[in-house]
Amino acid sequence: MKKILGLVFLLLILVSATELTKPTQQTPLTLEGSWELINRFNYDGLNVSDTIPNLNGYRQVKIYSKGKVMWTRYAPDDPADWFGYGTYTNTDNRLEERLEYGSKPMMQAIDTIQTFVFELVLYKDSYSQITLDEDGNRTFSENYKRID
Repeated sequence: MKKILGLVFLLLILVSATELTKPTQQTPLTLEGSWELINRFNYDGLNVSDTIPNLNGYRQVKIYSKGKVMWTRYAPDDPADWFGYGTYTNTDNRLEERLEYGSKPMMQAIDTIQTFVFELVLYKDSYSQITLDEDGNRTFSENYKRID
């Protein structure tokens, strides 16, 4: 009888210890939502060589939703409207945007390149999309913060 009670007691301890060490659920990182450009970086191949802040009321916002992307830019010193719309896909470290249409200056850019591919560095409330040269070296990045 003592052995049975001892086993039951031991099982209760193991079960209660298991409940205390239950793993926490991590929310997967996602681009879904609204993002505002906070600054840009120039790279010397690997390291940041210069930080370019937003000046004079410059704003740029991107919205990712269900595989679609929309972005808009406001620059008080530039009379042209800038916006674009298309689709996107991403993995842990790669972002691909395929623009379908946009403002007149953006349509001129889309005529030469429709798919934009970036290295992606994604965190819960910020991300960077990094342009790579033909050798895979970092050249330029746009750095965003989540605003929703």
